[in-house]
Amino acid sequence: MNDKERMDELYALIDHHNRLYYEEDDPQISDYEYDRLSVELRRLEEAHPKLIRPDTPTRRVGGGVKRTLRKVPHDVPIVSLQDAFSKEEVDAFLERIQRELPDAVFVVEKKIDGLTLVLRYRNGVLEEAITRGDGIIGESVYENALAVRSIPRNIPEKLEYLEVRGEVYMSSESFAAANRQQVLTGGKLYQNRRNSAAGTMRQLDPALVAQRQLDFFVFNLEIAQGKSFGSHRETLLWLETQGFTVSPDFREATGAPEVWAVIREIADSRHSLNYPLDGAVIKVDDLDMRRQLGMTSKVPRWAIAYKYPPEQKETLLEDITVQVGRTGRMTPLAILRPVRLAETTVARATLHNQDYMDEKDIRIGDTVLVQKAGDIIPEVVSVVRDKRPEGTSRFAMPDRCPVCGSLAAKEADGAHLYCTGDRCPAKDSRSLAYFASKDAMNLEGFGPMAVEALISEGYIRDAADLYRLREHREKLIEQGIVGKQKSVDAILEAVERSKDNDIDRLITGLGIRNVGRQSAKTLAEAYGSLWEIMDAPAEDLVRIRDFGEVVAGEVVDFFRQEKHRDLIHRLAEAGVNMHSRAREGRSGRFAGKTFVLTGTLAGMTRQEATTLIEQAGGKTSSSVSGKTDYVVAGEAAGSKLTKARDLGIPVLNEEAFLDLMGRE
Repeated sequence: MNDKERMDELYALIDHHNRLYYEEDDPQISDYEYDRLSVELRRLEEAHPKLIRPDTPTRRVGGGVKRTLRKVPHDVPIVSLQDAFSKEEVDAFLERIQRELPDAVFVVEKKIDGLTLVLRYRNGVLEEAITRGDGIIGESVYENALAVRSIPRNIPEKLEYLEVRGEVYMSSESFAAANRQQVLTGGKLYQNRRNSAAGTMRQLDPALVAQRQLDFFVFNLEIAQGKSFGSHRETLLWLETQGFTVSPDFREATGAPEVWAVIREIADSRHSLNYPLDGAVIKVDDLDMRRQLGMTSKVPRWAIAYKYPPEQKETLLEDITVQVGRTGRMTPLAILRPVRLAETTVARATLHNQDYMDEKDIRIGDTVLVQKAGDIIPEVVSVVRDKRPEGTSRFAMPDRCPVCGSLAAKEADGAHLYCTGDRCPAKDSRSLAYFASKDAMNLEGFGPMAVEALISEGYIRDAADLYRLREHREKLIEQGIVGKQKSVDAILEAVERSKDNDIDRLITGLGIRNVGRQSAKTLAEAYGSLWEIMDAPAEDLVRIRDFGEVVAGEVVDFFRQEKHRDLIHRLAEAGVNMHSRAREGRSGRFAGKTFVLTGTLAGMTRQEATTLIEQAGGKTSSSVSGKTDYVVAGEAAGSKLTKARDLGIPVLNEEAFLDLMGRE
């Protein structure tokens, strides 16, 4: 048996055992045996790089954990649909279409509430999977897509190039299983299936994606080289023959009465379905008619999305408590008689501030109407006045913090009260929980309950104390306040790993007001270290992309406070990284250079070409402009090549590109 034959055999074997392990929960070989097969395949791939398959299992589950998500330009821009919230808006859309095209027929589909995903197949093999991003550039989640059960890795008809768009979602069973796992590990329960699916697909470990058992519906065919269709229904039916699960129960409708019959039917079933949805999509079926109708500046003229109004229910407001957040903000919280709403049981809802309660005249003992804003956040919509009992009175926010007793004060916005205490346990607890959260330092297993236990026992008061917990290992195990030895060691290991995080996570974890993860990343890219950021003047900060005077002022005010500067010095002494690796990573030979890829490269995918560029410090763009430094043109390069020549931008063929990258 030659090397190619052995590689083909290993591809088949590893695929088989991945399917048994991740999809059927029926492993038939040991981890040791599986690892031996993987190691052998990797060695053969290193020896024969030209024989590597695009869907090689060494790049997916079992192939290690990724560190970042790579940016990928979309071939077909992903635009939003026009939203409609009333019957009148939908009727106006239908009337306009039938006035222009009297023979138009519509397809009505369920609007799945998940994560939009674009799949690319070349010669029948899955080559790439890209999130929506900003519609022009998304993020590659290829390895994670291979771990989604209903995404085919290969399709029967080997078209030169196929691109489809669909929605990744989490079923009711998968959502329940994920929350059971959170309970076992002491993590925070997931509240929403859409966010859970999106968060899972952006995980850097494909094995975790496989564990959560996501699914995928296709709702549109974008590109099918070598194949033509007359209607949207034809594309969906063909996609089914290729192994895709298409948008469920799509229906044909010829006019407003039929369209509304389907919309009402979907509405009646939405809360009993195994997948989440938030509306119905109405599309013109005929593809030629779609081309005639075209686009506005923002949305296609041949489709509209009808959004169902949030489900509302009455319940009793039993009490109002005041919650203190990590910034000290005091927020009134409605304690409700539990009610089932939009898939979850709601027992609490924010009342925002005193003005909000006064405006709606919300009182303890009221019967209130509640809903989930965006099907996510519980809110009190209104009071059912005719059910108000006698003797109720308006609720007044306290003038002192309910946790530490410090004076409460209003800040500049005038709407919210803040605890002024310097060492408020509630602020400390929530600040530390935020510091440890997934978007910040990502201390797995270190949830709010563990934080509160460690604070109450005197082990920690701020983030720097976390890095001294190892000194107390034996005592923590003995006390059992955060679990037994295994749990204690898991927390200590997570703390130790976090020392190596890039500073964007640390900046996020510090909890600077109005500075979230994206702003933290921007800061990390703009400065070489946290020390530079600490001393940066406001006039420099306002020049940073997406930073205004308010955010710049918050950053300066935060680092001006001695307690915060002291905390950072103590974190540095504990070994926490203070330098921007994102900035260091831009020091390659093509740092600051922008490449545009167009056409089909013979010896590599666009993904592989993009990786080469990024490894050299450069970046890719989806469009050619005066800021473009190089255009890499493969076969069938189109308008981008023409524009590059018009602008005098250097154009590289594949061979010249590889020479430029220093590869043979």
